[in-house]
Amino acid sequence: MLVANHTSMLDIMLMLIVSRNPFVFVGKKELVKIPLFGFFYKRVCIMVDRDNTQSRTAVYRRAQKRLQQGLSICIFPEGGVPEEHVLLDKFKDGAFKMAIAHKIPVVPMTFYDNKQRFSFTFFSGGPGKCRARVHSFVETHSIRPEDTAELRNNVRETILKDLTANG
Repeated sequence: MLVANHTSMLDIMLMLIVSRNPFVFVGKKELVKIPLFGFFYKRVCIMVDRDNTQSRTAVYRRAQKRLQQGLSICIFPEGGVPEEHVLLDKFKDGAFKMAIAHKIPVVPMTFYDNKQRFSFTFFSGGPGKCRARVHSFVETHSIRPEDTAELRNNVRETILKDLTANG
């Protein structure tokens, strides 16, 4: 389960560069509406309607199928891009519940510069490096579903400390 902070459209491209294993994204279905991007997005993504319980449940089945095919899963646990002034938003449980349910490790990643390169504010950003760090894997074999919040908070804290120290 690949998880990283989400600050920019560059995050998707950087994830493709940083990850050594093939993976699929889990992402919100609303992004299909974006011209051109949506065309490719719906072909490489497990889409979820966050307002629909059945859709959220179906993600687990589709993720299991992809995991059996040897693919990793990538989720940006903030559930969207936070406002410009927010360094790291709260994490949602989905990625961590899924990692525990499927007994797969969580791979925290920190993306440092993407907001400065190409944020969601129109005509913002500029050229420069896009740095990333892949942290130590967090095994989930011995983690119980009732410990989801602790796993989520520990992974968020890892990324937040790194952003604060090196961002």
